[in-house]
Amino acid sequence: MKLCAGITGLLLCASLYAGAQQPPPIHVDVRLVNVFVNVTDPAGAPVGGLAKDDFLLTQDGHPQTISYFERQSEMPLSLVLAIDTSGSVQKDLPLEKYAAHNFVHALLRPVDRLDLMDVNSDVREVVGFTSNLRRIDAGIENLTTGPATALYNAIWLASQRLTPLSGRRVLVVISDGSNTVSGVDYQQALEEAVRGEVMVYSLIDLPIVADAGRDTGGEHALIALSQETGGKYYYAEAGNLEKAFQKISEDLRTQYLIGYYPVRHSSFSDFHRISVTLKDPPQPPYTLRYRTGYYSAPASVPEPPR
Repeated sequence: MKLCAGITGLLLCASLYAGAQQPPPIHVDVRLVNVFVNVTDPAGAPVGGLAKDDFLLTQDGHPQTISYFERQSEMPLSLVLAIDTSGSVQKDLPLEKYAAHNFVHALLRPVDRLDLMDVNSDVREVVGFTSNLRRIDAGIENLTTGPATALYNAIWLASQRLTPLSGRRVLVVISDGSNTVSGVDYQQALEEAVRGEVMVYSLIDLPIVADAGRDTGGEHALIALSQETGGKYYYAEAGNLEKAFQKISEDLRTQYLIGYYPVRHSSFSDFHRISVTLKDPPQPPYTLRYRTGYYSAPASVPEPPR
């Protein structure tokens, strides 16, 4: 008996042949990874005018093709301003408020959004995301104070608020670095910021520069948070935040945006390390600042601070 005899047989054979020849479905991860890069010369001044071909990018040591490039990114800002209002920095609070007013008015555009938090024994959202300068000004003047500092809780919560938003996600923290409330630890705060692709800018308030009671461990933690997320840290002695805020404004206006579709390679971790360099680095070399990596898989079960 011939299987393909007659019209019915021909149709059956054609169906079997098509099924045999059909390739298995291919699942392609087409996620575009965005990397914001700041380039500065040895004097710390921003370097403009670079082109896509000036950059080299690797992921986990493997070269990647740059698919998207933009100078001086105009992407909207989603920004959380978290101000430490605990007892250790309360005497500088009037200066912090004054500097915050000026920073917000100089930086914020109608397309940008800012969320204001005060950080002491608890973390309080004073003003939700808005571009309304009057609301933000009123919030800055109505910060509450408290004896302790839930700093890592604030970084975790701010990152949670920023994660679902589009555009550039930025957290500006004003604090002396002390964390005196249990709950989220440093590693959890860092992971949440990295997973949310949040750039952390730390303004480290030093009320007394030579104070023997300084929390140098807390300061170093803020420095590491900024370096790992592509942000930057500044020391603000005795509440002098004006220059630091100006530098952050300048930083956010002079960022290169590099995008690539990662070529997958085997990895034992869902964390992928990014490296960005210049093809022909000048002498003395420029400094490049960017986030050091990203997570390809979501966190298992996000838990709020306790």
